[in-house]
Amino acid sequence: MENTKDLTEHSSRSEGNRGDSFGMFDGYDSCSEDTSSSSTSEESEEEVAPLPSNLPIIKNNGQVYTYPDGKSGMATCEMCGMVGVRDAFYSKTKRFCSVSCSRSYSSNSKKASILARLQGKPPTKKAKVLQKQPLVAKLAAYAQYQATLQNQAKTKSAVSTEGFNWGNYINSNSFIAAPVTCFKHAPMGTCWGDISENVRVEVPNTDCSLPTKVFWIAGVVKLAGYNALLRYEGFENDSGLDFWCSICGSDIHPVGWCAASGKPLVPPRTIQHKYTNWKAFLVKRLTGAKTLPPDFSQKVSESMQYPFKPCMRVEVVDKRHLCRTRVAVVESVIGGRLRLVYEESEDRTDDFWCHMHSPLIHHIGWSRSIGHRFKRSDITKKQDGHFDTPPHLFAKVKEVDQSGEWFKEGMKLEAIDPLNLSTICVATIRKVLADGFLMIGIDGSEAADGSDWFCYHATSPSIFPVGFCEINMIELTPPRGYTKLPFKWFDYLRETGSIAAPVKLFNKDVPNHGFRVGMKLEAVDLMEPRLICVATVTRIIHRLLRIHFDGWEEEYDQWVDCESPDLYPVGWCQLTGYQLQPPASQSSRESQSGSSKQKKKTKSQQYKGHKKMTTLQLKEELIDGEDYSFLQGASDQESNGSANFYIKQEP
Repeated sequence: MENTKDLTEHSSRSEGNRGDSFGMFDGYDSCSEDTSSSSTSEESEEEVAPLPSNLPIIKNNGQVYTYPDGKSGMATCEMCGMVGVRDAFYSKTKRFCSVSCSRSYSSNSKKASILARLQGKPPTKKAKVLQKQPLVAKLAAYAQYQATLQNQAKTKSAVSTEGFNWGNYINSNSFIAAPVTCFKHAPMGTCWGDISENVRVEVPNTDCSLPTKVFWIAGVVKLAGYNALLRYEGFENDSGLDFWCSICGSDIHPVGWCAASGKPLVPPRTIQHKYTNWKAFLVKRLTGAKTLPPDFSQKVSESMQYPFKPCMRVEVVDKRHLCRTRVAVVESVIGGRLRLVYEESEDRTDDFWCHMHSPLIHHIGWSRSIGHRFKRSDITKKQDGHFDTPPHLFAKVKEVDQSGEWFKEGMKLEAIDPLNLSTICVATIRKVLADGFLMIGIDGSEAADGSDWFCYHATSPSIFPVGFCEINMIELTPPRGYTKLPFKWFDYLRETGSIAAPVKLFNKDVPNHGFRVGMKLEAVDLMEPRLICVATVTRIIHRLLRIHFDGWEEEYDQWVDCESPDLYPVGWCQLTGYQLQPPASQSSRESQSGSSKQKKKTKSQQYKGHKKMTTLQLKEELIDGEDYSFLQGASDQESNGSANFYIKQEP
């Protein structure tokens, strides 16, 4: 099913029939004649001033009401100011929306307080009697009061602790965001469809003096991930009231929703004078336009349901010892991201963040099945309520055939350093595990006991054949201490008596991912995976993306695969309720440390780790013998397809 609803099919009908067939004008009509209303009550016979001729007529559930009107149609509560259908109001006079408002009205002090509130003034002790006011005047004063409160609320909510707003950031710099379709693991990533500019939606009308929530139609001017820049219909090229919002938000509806829900469509106050027949205007403008599918909100809700639940047990990489895994328990799930607490953490603060599709987590028993190191837990039995995660919930890796020509220990390759994701390094296969998994070490910075090896699958997009960096003009990091520079693979292989891993064994699939250089997104800082930051794609090499964290130096960039579950569309944090880290300004970076050098040192220690220091720590902490190596299993599986891997691409 397409993700936008085409309204063209109705274009051949008459104007009146079109309104009915659209079902989107049932909540709106325009006023072509002057109207007036009056209010009578048992206490007062005072007349109400005539209504302005430009006030619209509102349809509600098929019945027409003038607004406001104290005698018939809509009524305004003289106590709280609520507007509603007159027949539903309390008492014969229909002056109050409820019994409580009627009783509260009888108190002189309350009456004085309400009048002062409606007039926007503080109540005085001398005010004892509520003087009668025309309903229109009351309504206008109340609307102004409500608008003031709403503006104050918006000001407070829009300014976060860091003062960052994606809409302002995109607009002020003319940035382009990566489309939602680039992120298959994100909500709506596989069913976003052809939602694009010029799609029409029904949204709350904030340019209105009415105290009740009314709606109007807006068109998408620009898309930035989940966020859309909207413009009310009728403003043409005037961008004065354009506003950003999440297209997946609860207040965004397909055209026709108001009619189906009995909600009023009211044109913005700024342009109310432009047309006398708004219905005809809408029919003309919306004929042939597209809107969201009727089940869009349902799809959003369904795409945000996640199979992982708290108390599930998994095996996950040990963040202090990458060579082994440990048992952890799912503490919470936010947008598919898991906060895992290592099972032995008594105060539940020793945690690790990753996405549920991350290659770093596995089902219980995975390490034993492939021969991977595993840290045995001191906990001899499961805690109450904890249970093993079903294996089918984890990301599947491609099946490989290890029976023929395959990776062997000692073969050389190039690999992204998991302790410094900004670099691709000279590496060696140190151990071949079952099911296509490999233990890899970075040349020149390995511990003798292999405690700093890390596990990649043979199809991982993070390992590359010898020469990949040179062909794609990427700086290759040579082994630490290697002095024969510039580094040449031919010389290095001869000096070490090694052979390069065959090119045909590497993953050569390059999907049509849709990313472009300069696109904005939200990305996990994998050196501190609890953080999601404002980021930019700065280079694209086949399926490999260079991610830059806005406001930080390039040395903190990270190489990430285009299908990484650690990349998200603009607006993902807002949609899921996750904390977004804004760009670091120069002043904020300097304020966090005494000097630029000190800042870099702090960042390196926290995120990347000094390799030698990390190696010593690994050596010391592994002496306790708590990690185990299991025997490898055997596998008889299919091989990968092939493609042209060596295609030179400009940086």
